[in-house]
Amino acid sequence: MISIVIPCKNEAENIPPLLDEIAEHMDGRDMEVIVVNDGSTDDTPAVLEAQAAARPFPVRHLRHEESVGQSLSLRTGVLAAKGDIIATIDGDGQNDPQYIGQLVDRLVAAGPGVGIACGQRIKRKDTKLKQLSSRFANWLRGSILNDKTRDSGCGLKALHADIFRRLPFFNGTHRFLPALVIQEGYDVVAIDVLDRPRRFGASNYGIMDRGLRGALDLFGVWWLKRRRGVMPKVEEIHHG
Repeated sequence: MISIVIPCKNEAENIPPLLDEIAEHMDGRDMEVIVVNDGSTDDTPAVLEAQAAARPFPVRHLRHEESVGQSLSLRTGVLAAKGDIIATIDGDGQNDPQYIGQLVDRLVAAGPGVGIACGQRIKRKDTKLKQLSSRFANWLRGSILNDKTRDSGCGLKALHADIFRRLPFFNGTHRFLPALVIQEGYDVVAIDVLDRPRRFGASNYGIMDRGLRGALDLFGVWWLKRRRGVMPKVEEIHHG
């Protein structure tokens, strides 16, 4: 079973078309959709009530009383998920749901030694300032952490649920998932995904949040990497 976790804040207009695309591209798969409403002040609750009644697959609405950010929203969805594999996608429509199934299949085909399949955006549709800040952040992060992806900030990812739940959570986790998976002793695979322009509304998580806080998070993940040590390969020996 696949649990698709969608963190969103004030994305009421983007939710119905996003679920339409998920229904189209994931048809025939055993799945649930978990929308984490991160303190939205728009019509998100009413939209999700209508969507849950209309869809043949479960659409679960988890609501934060106030906004706590994208990483903790992902954590809420991950802890509530019932699936064996968790796929993540942003709620603004810029991530194309056609890649969810491809990421899941890539993860499964890679075998038990791989813990995460990441999307890597090409032909970015963000503003030039966002693109430049993201490009620099990805270069810096990759140089320091060697996390085997050129775009760890892409919202499209697929992970084994048991591995995802073992990762440390902090306000910024979503930007460092490949590095954290590697620290657990697993490998990373990636596929290129086309970026799209936002359909409705404006971004709710700004450049300052990604830049200034991201620098502190990078130091923290580097420290974890230095202190973690080599993860042992564990084999249970049965006697008698």
